[in-house]
Formats: sequence, C-alpha cells, structure tokens
Amino acid sequence: MGSWFTRFKHSVIIKKMVYMVVGALSFPGLAIINKLQINGMEKLSKLPKSNVLFVSNHQTYFAEVITFLHIFCAVSWRKKNRLGIPYYLLWPYTRVNFVSAEETMKKNLLSKIFALAGSVMVKRVWVGDTKETRKGLDPSDTRKISRALEKNWVITFPQGTTTPFAKGRKGTAFIIKHNNPVVIPVIISGFNIAFNKKGLKLNKKGTKLTVTFKDPMQINTNDTTEKILEDVMEAIEQSKQFIPHPVTP
Repeated sequence: MGSWFTRFKHSVIIKKMVYMVVGALSFPGLAIINKLQINGMEKLSKLPKSNVLFVSNHQTYFAEVITFLHIFCAVSWRKKNRLGIPYYLLWPYTRVNFVSAEETMKKNLLSKIFALAGSVMVKRVWVGDTKETRKGLDPSDTRKISRALEKNWVITFPQGTTTPFAKGRKGTAFIIKHNNPVVIPVIISGFNIAFNKKGLKLNKKGTKLTVTFKDPMQINTNDTTEKILEDVMEAIEQSKQFIPHPVTP
C-alpha cells in the first residue's frame, strides 16, 4: 500500500490520532442524528484483552466497524450501556483489529487512512468482477489474523459481503478452530438504512441503529469447520432459518 503505510501502520500514536479524527467525525451520525442502541455492552469489560474474536453480520463497509471502535473505547472508560459524551476519544482504546478486504482499503486516500486504525487486510478470490462473493482466504491471511488475535480483539464479518443471509466463509471457522478464541456473536441492524453502502454518507436521519453483543459461544474446536461455521452463522442470525418468509396478501 506504499511506504508511508508501512512506516505508520504499527504506530500506536498514529492509530490513536486516526481514532480521534474518525471518532469525532462519525459520532454525530451515530448518536445524535441517528439513535444508537447498544445491548450487552456491559459484558465487554469482562473479556480478556487478547484472543477475542467478534463475529458479526455486515451491512456497510465502514459504519459498523467505526461503531464497534466507539463502543470499545467507551467500555475502556467504564461506560456500560451507551456512548455518552465521547471524551473517550481523548485517549482511545486501540487494542483492536478488524478484518477487511485489501481491495476495499486500497480504493482511495480515505480508506487508506482508515486502514491505519487497525485493518488486517485479506486478499479475496473473486468469483466475478462485480460481485462481493469470496471463494476463500489466502493462507497468509489466516496467519495475519492469528497474529492479531495474539495481542488484540479482532472484528470479522464471516459473510465477507454486505448482502444479508449470504453464505458464510470457512476462513472464519478455520481461525476459530486453530486459535480457540473467545467468540462473541454480534448482531447489527439499521446501518444499511441510515448510511450508504460505504457507511460514510447519511441516507436517512432518525434511524434506530442497534448493536447487540451476545454471550460467548460454546464451541468445540474438535468439530469440523463446516459445523463451526454453521454455529457461527446461526449465532449472528444469518442462517437460512432466519430468512424472513414473504407475507402473502
């Protein structure tokens, strides 16, 4: 991504600065113009500081990740059920990484800067030029995610796409099976209504945004990756059983 990124990506000071700027710009759209409701936030303070994997459904490219960073920073300042006044941005909690597509993070200067907030960039094998569907993860990408888990919390989106109820990807199950992290399912809603697909532009004001943190999953790492993935998709309510049936008139 360029020599400047290589120099700065491991700098905690740079990371904190990105958190402060992105956090200050995004806070009004999350908590003032729209209405953010956080469920289960009190559970986060009890988690270990590393080897925690947050698995979530996905509605925009950036808005959910930015919201998670707000929440994690707020928790580090002992807030329990809301963001409140964002003074936590004065010294943000930065022991967080998020898995994102390398293609997305390289698109423009803004995404490149946001990558400094803790992106673990993965290469995707595309099925078609205009689709988000991913066939698999490069083995080197799983190693990068494993290294991130050794020190931090990691956010990942098992579907690898903003399409609801899309099939999950085995890469997430592989990471769980081989790293045995604490797995926290997260369910988000409203972001695709309030924001555009990138999650950087407001589409609708006054939208209720919800983020729900569930209890840690009980996963048997001796299970197959298929079974682990099935359990994860059910936990984030993206499996077939959650697809709404059409209402007949």
